[in-house]
Amino acid sequence: MLTLSWTITEAEAHQELKEFLKARHISKRALADIKFRGGLILVNGREVTVRYRLQPNDTAAIVFPKETPSPNLAPETIPFGLVYEDESVLVADKPAFMNTIPSREHPSASLANAVLSHYRKHGTESAIHVVTRLDRNTSGLVLVAKNRYIHHLCSLMQQKHEIFRTYEALAEGVFTEKSGTIEAPIGRKETSIIEREVRDGGQFARTRYEVVRQFPAYAHVRLRLDTGRTHQIRVHLSYIGHPLLGDGLYGGNTSRFTRQALHCSELSFQHPVSGKEMHFLSKPPFLDLL
Repeated sequence: MLTLSWTITEAEAHQELKEFLKARHISKRALADIKFRGGLILVNGREVTVRYRLQPNDTAAIVFPKETPSPNLAPETIPFGLVYEDESVLVADKPAFMNTIPSREHPSASLANAVLSHYRKHGTESAIHVVTRLDRNTSGLVLVAKNRYIHHLCSLMQQKHEIFRTYEALAEGVFTEKSGTIEAPIGRKETSIIEREVRDGGQFARTRYEVVRQFPAYAHVRLRLDTGRTHQIRVHLSYIGHPLLGDGLYGGNTSRFTRQALHCSELSFQHPVSGKEMHFLSKPPFLDLL
């Protein structure tokens, strides 16, 4: 079970504990879960109510109750790259051809199934809270929160664009510019439930790219997203005439690659509990094929 603690400063003292916790985004729902589902609210090692008035140098602590995973998610022993793990977060390196979470078409063998098996093996009593998802055939770094509260903090960071991801890709054709910005609205294609397209009335979307190396027929490209629309990189690169190699859905050549050559190679964020700057790197597997 996740435990968080704080030493109360003079500036934080003389307020009720509930106000202190509210400022740390611990909601009424979370407090109710703590109260009725086996958690604890402590000050100086003693159980208290949220009406306790804090004093300087008090040690306030919250013990979150254990979480029960969805009954629809089964643990499956599947290899995945475990890049980092602590009490609050886990960073995985997802292979291609694996869903991040189960879907109707692929109800099992997802990263979520694999992580749940890992939790069971190590006695982690938590549900699966995926923070950053990747398409099934996109490989790379994925951030998972190990507690509902931590997931909430990570979601707030996402809203403020404080979780940074860099992607690397192989895109068809010769780029005339070494770097650029693609700004074009993205919406669902009317004739498909899967495919997206640049269209009037779509959601605002912006992608920044940099050509790392130009080859005769394709380029190694590094990309950053200012927005997070479904299939954004794939749609935007196809829109400017440079579809991803292997991306048959958006016009890419599939003779050499059986999936889109797209990989989340860099992930950085401020740790939601410690505040430490976290930075992770992963080499795209398709670069070894160049």
